[in-house]
Amino acid sequence: MKAICIIPARYASTRLPGKPLRLIAGIPMICRVYDRATQASRVSSTVVATDDQRIFDAVSVHGGQALMTRADHSTGTDRLAEAAQSFPDADLIVNVQGDEPLINPELIDRLIAAFDNDERLSMATIAVELTERNEIDNPNNVKVVTDRAGYALYFSRSAIPFERNFGRAKVYKHIGIYAYRRQFLLEYASMKPTPLEQAESLEQLRALENGHRIKVLISADKFIGVDTEEDLQLVNKKYNEVK
Repeated sequence: MKAICIIPARYASTRLPGKPLRLIAGIPMICRVYDRATQASRVSSTVVATDDQRIFDAVSVHGGQALMTRADHSTGTDRLAEAAQSFPDADLIVNVQGDEPLINPELIDRLIAAFDNDERLSMATIAVELTERNEIDNPNNVKVVTDRAGYALYFSRSAIPFERNFGRAKVYKHIGIYAYRRQFLLEYASMKPTPLEQAESLEQLRALENGHRIKVLISADKFIGVDTEEDLQLVNKKYNEVK
């Protein structure tokens, strides 16, 4: 299977203006994410999909591949689907978020491998275990529950499962990194929003409500998505520690 990694990137950010171009150990964050993604052994090529010339230029100067997309997309999935149309020979599209500069390339390979022996699988994603009560109760942390085979049953901003018998079930946080079959991605982006998706403001529920399976891989990796100045400082510290 041919897998393409696409990194959607917008310049606008409410909490951290110009986020993709903020420096991490002297290099723009979007380029750090790009470099990590290119290290995945099962990815044929990596491209940044953006609507901003400054991001396009930064990636190009860095030696990476960038693609200009429309500026009126309401979601990252829409931008991803537009970019995917430029790769008609791809079987899988991997969506890596542009604010995950610590993404493990091996995790990208794991996502791709999930499709090797499952022809019914439409998409796959990542989750990590939550252990702190304040993290479990935080609605900004999206939780996911799965069946015994690891396929998503539901995603929610609420704490799921509800622990009437405390300690009987683990709680998992969903990490917004996806792999899709290319044809499904194009269909998914054209589907109308669904009731649960609109209620929770979680786009992945659209796939479940339309009967598609989502494989959830459990990871022990530490994810630090960059949303604030504090996040940026922490990631800079980690990069500088390994110099």
